[in-house]
Amino acid sequence: MLLLLSGCASTNNPRDPLEPINRAVYQFNDGLDRALIKPMATVYKSVLPQFMRTGVNNFVGNLYDILTALNNMLQGKFAEGLSDTGRVLVNSTIGVAGLFDVGTEIGLEKHKEDFGQTLGRWGLADGPYVQIPLLGPSSFRDGAGLFVDVQLDPVGWLWRNDIPTRNSLWGLFIVNLRANLLDSTKILDEAALDPYEFQREAYLQRRRNLVYDGNPPPEKDPDDMR
Repeated sequence: MLLLLSGCASTNNPRDPLEPINRAVYQFNDGLDRALIKPMATVYKSVLPQFMRTGVNNFVGNLYDILTALNNMLQGKFAEGLSDTGRVLVNSTIGVAGLFDVGTEIGLEKHKEDFGQTLGRWGLADGPYVQIPLLGPSSFRDGAGLFVDVQLDPVGWLWRNDIPTRNSLWGLFIVNLRANLLDSTKILDEAALDPYEFQREAYLQRRRNLVYDGNPPPEKDPDDMR
């Protein structure tokens, strides 16, 4: 559908050729968030004490450290991949299924890698910016990476035969993530003249920084991309 509609889209930003469509999807996502997800996250944050939310954060982080370890290996960063594997082993055992972050306490640094970053590491450009329904900001490259990440999602294959538990965990993780972002989105609402544009630029800069491990090369002049 996006490819069919792209002929109707026009924008002055070469990184966002689908801007009219993306803005429409952004409005849909924002409306859903304000009506449903944000209220649930607000209640969740106000009801659960901090130590319980920290436990959820640690549990989620431990599960997805598995994907981080795999992607570090795929990127050729074997030291980081071994460190991530160590984190999973330590936190899954001594850390009681990941509820406690023992790995960080003993000096195993936490990383965050996904398949979109792996594709970027091997030279695949991010491509046009895109807003994905329900999921938010992305790019063509990161969207392809997200498809792979979903297939390898630890919750999906650890609880593949227990659908109620699997879906409950996914729901908990979404609400917990949104609760962690409540303060950030408040700043966005108050400070940004154009929240869509602010989110787009923040996303693209952050992803570029992640792909290059905090040391990205100078960006090309946008006029050269036209």
